[in-house]
Amino acid sequence: MSEQVFFIPAHQEEGSQILSQKTEKIFRRLDFTENIDHDSFVALKIHFGEKGNKGYIKPSWLSDTMKVLKERSGRIFFTDTNTLYVGNRSNASDHVLLAHGHGFDERKWGVPVIIADGLIGRNSDDIVIDKPRIHTAKIASLFSDSDVLVCLSHFTGHMLTGFGAAIKNLGMGCASRSGKLDQHSDVHPRVNPKYCDLCQTCFDYCPEEAISEKQGTAFIDSEQCIGCGECLVVCPRGAVKMTWDDDKIRVQEKMAEYAFAVNKVYEGKIVCINFLIHITKDCDCMCKGVPPFMEDIGILASKDPVALDQASADLIDEQSGKDILRIKNDVDWTVQLKHAEDIGLGNRNYRLVKCEL
Repeated sequence: MSEQVFFIPAHQEEGSQILSQKTEKIFRRLDFTENIDHDSFVALKIHFGEKGNKGYIKPSWLSDTMKVLKERSGRIFFTDTNTLYVGNRSNASDHVLLAHGHGFDERKWGVPVIIADGLIGRNSDDIVIDKPRIHTAKIASLFSDSDVLVCLSHFTGHMLTGFGAAIKNLGMGCASRSGKLDQHSDVHPRVNPKYCDLCQTCFDYCPEEAISEKQGTAFIDSEQCIGCGECLVVCPRGAVKMTWDDDKIRVQEKMAEYAFAVNKVYEGKIVCINFLIHITKDCDCMCKGVPPFMEDIGILASKDPVALDQASADLIDEQSGKDILRIKNDVDWTVQLKHAEDIGLGNRNYRLVKCEL
């Protein structure tokens, strides 16, 4: 059985007003508002863009859709999780300020920004899924407490997964810090003594007291370490390092299973919208204004994240005339789609329904 994926052509040059109208048009085709009650907590999952990034989804593109949602509930909010790496999105305080600086201003839109995994990424719930790679997924607690999820994804290339869109936004984007670490790496953090000055900041943040002094430097006991990643973020010297998992198949499959966990939490009350606008080689975590590598295509939406991502990738291949995503990052991006379908997250078969404003 094929899943419906709605598509409306769109280009950034059309301006925010037209893009907002097109987003609302395609959102309404999903008949999703029936899932929203007056007191529903409606999470708008988005990537606010790293400092200096220019490609992220602009809140002005969502203004009409926000109005539609606010007609159903007064409890809608933008959200994302803290990053595993050090930066402006590694804690909720800096993260919210960055979001506001990128236009996600509560005073303008009437929609607050709430970071899903708390101040420093500790707020996490365990979701048992019993899948080949992941037994228990670590999902940011806010998603367990919300009623409805609208997944808003900027389609980009990605160095590990080939591309990032709905599956990545759900799987990696909704994971707590420990969940991100779970997907990225199969080892525990270590301390590089060359950079450690034994300030003991990591001692204070370690929830398992797994860090101690050894031979004049901080030392992480791998048997006590739970892999939460807090030491990685709080170290002021950058002395805590990870041996990142470079197995791109494993990362993609874990990510798909985490997306499955999020879908399990909401029991299908998820809708996904992909923006194929300002399509860049790397994701919006890049702190610079990366130029797009191809022309804008449009906006796609579906209740099935797998069908949506497959349709998005197919449109990119069709426009470029080649597998440009594989060429750009030398990654077999079909892995995440195949595995997502195999574990029951969604269906790669789809029917593209073209819409007009």
